[in-house]
Amino acid sequence: MAGELGHHRGGGPAAGEHYLRMDRGDDDEHNLEKQSAAVSVTKGVIAATAAGSMLALAGLTLTGTVLALIVATPLLVIFSPVLVPAAFAVSLLVAGFASSGAFGAAAVGILAWMYRYLQSPSGENAPVGADKVEHARARLDAKAHDVRDWAQHGLDQART
Repeated sequence: MAGELGHHRGGGPAAGEHYLRMDRGDDDEHNLEKQSAAVSVTKGVIAATAAGSMLALAGLTLTGTVLALIVATPLLVIFSPVLVPAAFAVSLLVAGFASSGAFGAAAVGILAWMYRYLQSPSGENAPVGADKVEHARARLDAKAHDVRDWAQHGLDQART
């Protein structure tokens, strides 16, 4: 019971273990400063070790890249009449396949949108942008009527 309730210097009951430690001076800020300093030093050592390892790996990678370039340069010069056209052809093939895939994906997306648009009864659950299509359809219809009226007026003038 002395661990749970105690008496502080004033003679009244204390509020628990934390209060007892503070009353006796066990819970000094000095202990917390020692712990936080140790944690900071540990974090610094770990960070320095990680940074040093990364720096060493970067140096090894740079050295390997330079050595590979030194070894490969004569081969690139010798085979350049073959490699340049081959690289150009490969880049054209990659660009063609990429654009073909992009156009195919766009076409599938458009077909899916059209399917949802045609399946939605009178605007219910219509896909995004269906209202714009209806607005464009109305404008196109009005413009077609204007052109028809203009053409009819031109024909009537030509007859008279």
